[in-house]
Amino acid sequence: MGVMMGEVNDMVLHMQRFSWVDYVVFMLMLAISAVVGVYWGFMKKQTTQNDYLLGGRNMKVVPVSMSLVASFVSGITLLGSPTEVYIYGTQYVFIMGGIFLMSFVMAQVYLPVFHELKITSNYEYLSMRFDNRVRLFGSVLFAFTLIGWLPIVIYVPALAFNQVTGVNIHVITPIVCLVCIFYTSAGGLQAVVWTDVIQITAMFGAMALVAVKGTIDVGGIGVVWQRNMDSGRIDPPNWDPNPLARHTVWSLVVGGFVYWLQANSVNQTMVQRYLALPTLRGAKCAVVLFCIGISVLISFCLYCGLLIYARFHDCDPLQTKLAKAKDQLLPLLVMDVLGDIPGLPGVFVAGIFSAALSSLSTSLNSMSAVVLEDFYKPFFKKELSDKQANWLMRGVVVLLGTLCVGLVFVVEKMGTVLQLTMTLEAMTMGPQLGVFSMGILMPWVDATGALVGGICGLATMAWWCLTAQMAIARGQIVHPHKDLTTAGCQYNYTVVETTTVNYEHMEAANPVIRVSYMWYTLAGALVTICIGAAVSRVNRVRGAAHVPPAPNLLAPQLRRLYKDPPHPADEPYIRAYGNNKESRQLNSASISMKPISEIEEIS
Repeated sequence: MGVMMGEVNDMVLHMQRFSWVDYVVFMLMLAISAVVGVYWGFMKKQTTQNDYLLGGRNMKVVPVSMSLVASFVSGITLLGSPTEVYIYGTQYVFIMGGIFLMSFVMAQVYLPVFHELKITSNYEYLSMRFDNRVRLFGSVLFAFTLIGWLPIVIYVPALAFNQVTGVNIHVITPIVCLVCIFYTSAGGLQAVVWTDVIQITAMFGAMALVAVKGTIDVGGIGVVWQRNMDSGRIDPPNWDPNPLARHTVWSLVVGGFVYWLQANSVNQTMVQRYLALPTLRGAKCAVVLFCIGISVLISFCLYCGLLIYARFHDCDPLQTKLAKAKDQLLPLLVMDVLGDIPGLPGVFVAGIFSAALSSLSTSLNSMSAVVLEDFYKPFFKKELSDKQANWLMRGVVVLLGTLCVGLVFVVEKMGTVLQLTMTLEAMTMGPQLGVFSMGILMPWVDATGALVGGICGLATMAWWCLTAQMAIARGQIVHPHKDLTTAGCQYNYTVVETTTVNYEHMEAANPVIRVSYMWYTLAGALVTICIGAAVSRVNRVRGAAHVPPAPNLLAPQLRRLYKDPPHPADEPYIRAYGNNKESRQLNSASISMKPISEIEEIS
């Protein structure tokens, strides 16, 4: 191979064939989103908090299901999943098992509790079940995770746009975000859901176009399959029980189940849409449709990974720097197979940005709900009028959206931010799931136990995740990838020297920090639950009062089974409300935050 970069640069420029038709298609997608915001913001005015945040709790199942899929699948998923298959193989496909398990458990255990309470923010549940301290803990975790995650969601599709057009990311990012901020602040949840419906259609269309046209160009499904089989990318199930293995059936199904359970069952961005449906049955149907939709979309993404390898099987674009980053592999394939047809690259880029827009709009709307319900109402006595509340919620959308645009500059300058953001997500997801699970499944856990457990879970996962990221940066944790070659390249490129992995150095690393990232959420939840239960037990032994939770705060399966025997420390409550179990439970939510001296006064 030669050492001239000229031909690689020519190839890069050749791939940037974004015509005026493509720009029109892309701008049309933005214009349609803006029109939806105008319709729901000015023609169908959202006058109340309930309208703005929950669509009046009268949304339809199919649009909400499509919105759930659109907002959950960010550009990171669309661009990262094909790269996963290209580099590591198809083992990741077993994550589907975790998704189906999640849908069953969520529909039967978590969703009925939230839906029956008719709450707006799912963190309201934490104050009903525990107290305002736990509620604040959960909502602050959500806010920090969101602020760290959203700039990445915007930055990744901007990279794809740069790959196919050459346009600077700081030109396109503010334009796209301004459109998103406009329709989200103007139209509320109705605008978010209906733009998501349009955007998920663009996403499916884009991935289907790439899959069909790319398969035809390569020579058919048989060629795609055979080339990946020959390279060892079609993986058989890995049943290795070793938790250090990056991906196994166990880590993907069990660890993936817990990850998806947190992301879909107790995450405000998702739960808010389920709560916008008028009936629990409709909400359960939405869970099933979400599960099917997300599985189909991920299958498309994984197949595109096979397609990328089939197309570049003898000339790896990462080594030749034809693609400067791993997340640019799919855009590279798109321009290779669709670049000659005006308009189709525009459809693909519109689909990628649709994923980012839906994630951003949903998050902005959810954050406005959290600020109003969890940061304002519990701590300020003044009740806001509908007009004041609308101004507050819209202000949150504008401020957070603007902040995210600014943070894109930080993401670009600091390459480790992507890893740190994913680490931040892993640190907070487990403790959040643990706190909610203790509330719904463990009636004997008290507020202090839940708070201490959550803080300990967060501290544990912070140490674990940050230590693991430092080990990755030092080269102590390296996962072997599938074979890649440049033997068949038809253009000159500069040979990139690859660093040799020191496996002896890797073996010396602490085995704990080498545990697969798929176990992080489960580990965080288990630490939180174990410590929370232990602290609650110690509190009872020391004589602290415990008010049994009201039945509607527990999972439906536990409501008839749980019978809490009277405890000596509960005497003030018994004297105040009698020894009737039902009356004590009905009053538990209202008195759970009162000090024991106040209960003594009541009696």
